[in-house]
Amino acid sequence: MTDNTIIRFEGVTKQYDDDPAVLDSVSFEIERGKFYTLLGPSGCGKTTILRLIAGFTEASQGEIYFNGKMINHVPANERQVNTVFQDYALFPHLNVFENVAFGLRIKKMKNAQIQQKVKEELKFVNLEGYETREIKEMSGGQRQRVAIARAIVNEPEVILLDEPLSALDLKLRTEMQYELRELQRRLGITFIFVTHDQEEALAMSDEIFVLNKGKIQQSGTPTDIYDEPINRFVADFIGESNIVPGKMIQDFKVEFVGKQFECVDRGFNPNESVEIVIRPEDLEITKKDQGKLKVRVDSQLFRGVHYEICCYDEAGNEWLVHSTKKAVVGDEIGLYFDPEAIHVMRFGETEEEFDKRLEAYNEDGHAN
Repeated sequence: MTDNTIIRFEGVTKQYDDDPAVLDSVSFEIERGKFYTLLGPSGCGKTTILRLIAGFTEASQGEIYFNGKMINHVPANERQVNTVFQDYALFPHLNVFENVAFGLRIKKMKNAQIQQKVKEELKFVNLEGYETREIKEMSGGQRQRVAIARAIVNEPEVILLDEPLSALDLKLRTEMQYELRELQRRLGITFIFVTHDQEEALAMSDEIFVLNKGKIQQSGTPTDIYDEPINRFVADFIGESNIVPGKMIQDFKVEFVGKQFECVDRGFNPNESVEIVIRPEDLEITKKDQGKLKVRVDSQLFRGVHYEICCYDEAGNEWLVHSTKKAVVGDEIGLYFDPEAIHVMRFGETEEEFDKRLEAYNEDGHAN
């Protein structure tokens, strides 16, 4: 734990009756002033983490700390967090001003202070002049900003956002991604954002926690997660991937599709069976005798900024290529890639095992 840690989970499990655990012994730390995203498929446990932080539910096992103090049994109304829900949970019978002022009135703040604080926060989220507007008259993006103003007016240390963009159309959703990120930077407080949209997570986050089946599969910056996926689930869930079986010959040399290639990975056992990941955008189309792999073009779609080309090699492995060059269906072509484009994964490796493997390599010069 660092001095900048604001939230810490230690072995937290959440289970309902005899059902499988929604969260299974999860541990992580959240630092102040960053934008975090909990990313994963439906039912993976990401919303449960928000509910545990907010105090809407209690952990079955483990400990939750806020600013160094355990908060497992602290009531929701005594926690320095506010939540923005998927449907925003605005009061339809109250206007914009009263929606934002609601929490301050519960605290019995003086009316003059309420007037000042609400107007400040509405100006901050670009809704100055909307005080008397009815909620039903607001667009989806405006309602979201009202919900955020209501959250920040109480001066929380953490804002929790439970898929707040999911109901918006694509154009507005993209605009609100920029607005939310800029708002977090201006506020300088911690945002914890839940989504199942990997592009959204990559675009907005300082750090991402990828969850599946109640466990954190991998955490790190968007670049770390995208370029260095720990296992097949992460590689498949974050972006599009070509994944083929291979064998680690030695450090910095791997074999797949019957050929050996230089790579930048290390820390594996000699001749260990592994999985190889190469992203579609890292494959370059060449003449068939100039590539590192020879493939046959099976299909092609134009995606606006690139062609999405599906190919098969002689071993029957499928290769997806994103290229500005157009191919011809049925032709044999070559695929070229740099050693840095090859990412080697150990079967079913967890983040803890990955860290231990690299630590062992760095200490001893070889994998244990």
